[in-house]
Amino acid sequence: MKSFEEVVQFHGHVCPGLAFGFRVAQAALDAMGARSRDEELVAVVENCSCAVDAIQVVSGCTFGKGNLVVRDYGKQVYTFLKRPEGEGVRISVTWIAPPEDEEMTACWQRFSRGDRSTEVMRAIKAHKGRKIQAILQADTEALFEIRRVKEQLPEQARVNPSIRCARCGEKVMVPRVTIVDKRSLCLPCVDIERGNQEFCKGKTMS
Repeated sequence: MKSFEEVVQFHGHVCPGLAFGFRVAQAALDAMGARSRDEELVAVVENCSCAVDAIQVVSGCTFGKGNLVVRDYGKQVYTFLKRPEGEGVRISVTWIAPPEDEEMTACWQRFSRGDRSTEVMRAIKAHKGRKIQAILQADTEALFEIRRVKEQLPEQARVNPSIRCARCGEKVMVPRVTIVDKRSLCLPCVDIERGNQEFCKGKTMS
C-alpha cells in the first residue's frame, strides 16, 4: 500500500482533499483487493479535486491507462469496479468537520478579503493540519458511506492511429476527427471554422 507521504510527493502539497482521496483509495482496496497493476480495476470519480491525485497513486487507476474515468458532477463520490464483472463499491464522503470557533471564522473572513498576513496564514495552516490529521485518523465508517454495486464498465483504452488536421497540421486521433467540407479537422479547429461561419453570416456589407 502506498503511503500518504508518497501521495504528497506526487501531488506537491498536503491538503484535506488529498487526505480524503488517500482514505477513499484505502477503503476501496480494502474492499476490492490488490492495487490495479494494469486495467483490471476502474475508478470513476465525480469531481476534479485534489483527492483524485491520491486515488491515482494508491489505487493504480490513472488517466493514461484509461481506467480513471472523470464525471465532474462536483460530488464527493467515488466508484471502483473490477473487470470484467463490473462489481465493486461506491464510496461517498459523509464526514462533517467539527464546527469552527469564532476566532477561526474571523480568520477565514480576513483571508477571503485578501489578508495574507503571517498571523492569518499561520492560523489557516494550523487549522488545515488539524483537519488533515482528523481525516487520516478517523474510522472509515465515520468518513464514508460504502455500498456494493454492479455497473456497466467503460470501454477499455484503445490505441488509435493519428492523422494531421487539415487546418492546423497537428496530429489528432482518428476517432476525434470531424469531417468539415471534406477536410479532416481536430475539434478545436471545428469550433474555429464554425465560429468563422457564424461571423460571416452575421456580417453586413457596407
